[in-house]
Amino acid sequence: MTTWFTSDHHFGHANIIGHCARPFAGQQQMDDELVRRWNSVVGPDDEVWHLGDFAYRCGPNRLLDIFSRLQGRAIHLVSGNHDRKHTLALPWASIQQYAELQVEGQAIVLFHYALRVWNRCHHGAWNLYGHSHGRLNGSSTSCDVGVDAWSYTPASLEQIAERLKKGGDVVS
Repeated sequence: MTTWFTSDHHFGHANIIGHCARPFAGQQQMDDELVRRWNSVVGPDDEVWHLGDFAYRCGPNRLLDIFSRLQGRAIHLVSGNHDRKHTLALPWASIQQYAELQVEGQAIVLFHYALRVWNRCHHGAWNLYGHSHGRLNGSSTSCDVGVDAWSYTPASLEQIAERLKKGGDVVS
């Protein structure tokens, strides 16, 4: 089992293509490609932490269709500023606004927004965040896990560790 981290898919949000210069011809192509790229790395027994803005202006039936196509035995949501009632009604493994966890011995603080300080930040804990769409560089202990910073795929702990060794800057 692998644990993955991701954020800011904005399923159903046609305008995000222009706002973030995403390489898709339209919203349907973007949604389908984001699902394909998710499933290209996430296996059926894996765990995923989604750090918010899963969808925007996407109807409940479409949302459920997209969610049901995503691989992963447990998909958690750390809610973002665009996660409304239809997104929150999806069958998430858990929903919270903030989370602290240990993955393979690494302490991690998850929040939709980048933090300047966080619990145990001076003791090796990492802050993973979204919201900035690859426009905010990280540091040696904080990293943007949004799809715009990771070639539209979730990131593994190993991939994040490699990026943090390089200072956390977006390199996609």
